[in-house]
Amino acid sequence: MRGPHNIVRLVQTLATFERTGANRFVLEAMEAPASVRVAARILGWPFKVLGKKGDPDQPPVTRALTALGPAYIKFGQILSTRPDVVGNEMAERLRVLQDKLPPFPIEVAKETVSQELGRPADELFSEFSEPIAAASVAQVHKARVRETGELVAVKVLRPNIERDFRKDIDAFYLAASTIEILAPFSRRLRPTDVIAHFDSVVAGELDLRIETAAAGEFAANTEGDAGFVVPRVIWPLSGKRVMTLGWCEGEPIGDDAALDAAGHDRRALGERVLSMFLRHALRDGFFHADMHQGNMKVAPNGDILVFDFGIMGRIDEYTRRVYAEILFGFIRRDYRRVAEVHFEAGYVPYDRDIDEFAQALRSVGEPIFGMDATHISMARLLAYLFEVTERFGMATRTELILLQRTMVVVEGVSRSLNPSINIWEVARPIVEDYIKQYIGPKALIRDLRRTALVLARFGPRLPEMAEAALIRQSHPPPEPTRSGALKLALWAGLGAVAGGAAVALLV
Repeated sequence: MRGPHNIVRLVQTLATFERTGANRFVLEAMEAPASVRVAARILGWPFKVLGKKGDPDQPPVTRALTALGPAYIKFGQILSTRPDVVGNEMAERLRVLQDKLPPFPIEVAKETVSQELGRPADELFSEFSEPIAAASVAQVHKARVRETGELVAVKVLRPNIERDFRKDIDAFYLAASTIEILAPFSRRLRPTDVIAHFDSVVAGELDLRIETAAAGEFAANTEGDAGFVVPRVIWPLSGKRVMTLGWCEGEPIGDDAALDAAGHDRRALGERVLSMFLRHALRDGFFHADMHQGNMKVAPNGDILVFDFGIMGRIDEYTRRVYAEILFGFIRRDYRRVAEVHFEAGYVPYDRDIDEFAQALRSVGEPIFGMDATHISMARLLAYLFEVTERFGMATRTELILLQRTMVVVEGVSRSLNPSINIWEVARPIVEDYIKQYIGPKALIRDLRRTALVLARFGPRLPEMAEAALIRQSHPPPEPTRSGALKLALWAGLGAVAGGAAVALLV
C-alpha cells in the first residue's frame, strides 16, 4: 500500500546510497543540476549511519543495491536493460549485478511445493536436493520424479517474496512521484513510467506460470534448431510458485578449461551462440534476453542448453523487417537505403533531411567497417545508431534497446569462446535468408494472402461497416452549444485550481 509509511524505507535507501558512495554516481547518471547534487548529499549525510554498509569489495552502486535486498537487486538488473534511462556507463555497471543470496531451508521449499501442487513433495519426488542455486526471487533444487524417474530442476519462489516486493515497489512509486514534483529536470526520464515497467516485469517473475509459459513457447520455436536445446516443461509439476523443467546436464559455457577437457570446439560454440540469438530475434521475434554465461551450459554431445526464462524479448513482425533491412543495409554499406528505411517506418520525422541523415549513418558505419574483423561489433553499431537517430528526433523504442543490450551480452559470450570471431560473417547469411523469406516476392504473396483471410473473416460485416463510416463522414458531429462550452470551461478551471492546490501542498 502506498503511503507515508514508505518514507522510512526511502530514508534507509538514501542513507545506504550515501554510506556506500552510490549517490554521486546515480546523480551524475541522471545529469542532475549541481544544486540538486549538493542538496542530496546534505540531506543524505545526517542519515548516513542508518544506511546499510554492504560489501566494500563491490562498486558503489551495485554495493548499495545488493545491501538493500532482492527488490533493489532486481530493479538494478532491469535498469541495466534501459541505457536510455540511466545512460550507457551506468547500464554497464548494473549489467554485472549478481543476485546470489543465501538459500532458504529445504523444508520451506518442500512445503511450498506441497501447497502449490496439492500433494506432499515426498510423494511427487523420490529425491529432492538441497538448493543448488539461490537468487533474489527463487531458488532451484535438483529432484527426481517418483512416477517416471526423470531428473528435473524445481524452481521455488522465496517465502513471502510477493509481499516483500510489493512493499518496496510501493516505496519506489512514492519516490518517483516525489522526484517528478520536486525535480522537474527528471521528468524527461519519466520515473513513474520506469517504475511501472519494473512493476510489470516483476509481476511476471513472481508468477512462475508466466516463466513456464515463456519456456514452453521458446522450446516450441527452437525445436528444430540443431545444437540448441531448451529444457522440457513439465506442466503437471508447475504452478504459480513452483516451476519444474527437465534437468540440464553439461559444462558451464563460461568455463573454458572444462569445455576444452570435454573436447568441445569453442570456436563453433561461439558462432552458434551468436547465430542462434539472431535467428530467434529475426525469425521468431521472441528471444532469450538474458543469455549470459550463467544461463547456458554445453551438453556432452555439444548442444547448447539454455535456462532461466524470466527475461524474454519480443519484437513484432513489422519491426523485425525494419531491423533486418537496417542491418542488411549496413552490411552492404548502403547508407541511403538505411536512411530510407528509417523514414518509411516513421522512426525519423518526415521533415528531416534524408541526405543529412544518410551522411550521419555513414559516420556510424564506416569507422566500424574499417576495424579489424575481430573487433567489429554489431552491438556497438546499434548503440551508435541509436545516438544518431536520437539526434534526428527518433523516439525511444524499448524493444530495440532490449535487443541492443542483449546483443552486447551475446557478443561478449561469443568472443569469450572465440576471440577471433567475425560478427558480420556469422550475421550475414542469417540476415540475407530473412530478407529473402520475409521481404522479397514470397513475403508479398504471403502478406496478400493474410490480408485476404482477414477480409474474409469480416466479409459479412464489411458492407454495414462501410455504410456506417460513410454516414459518419457525411454527418459531422454538432458543434458544442454555448452553455455546454461554458460548463466545460468552468470544470476545466476548477480542475486546474484543484490540481495547483494539490501540487502546492505536496511541495
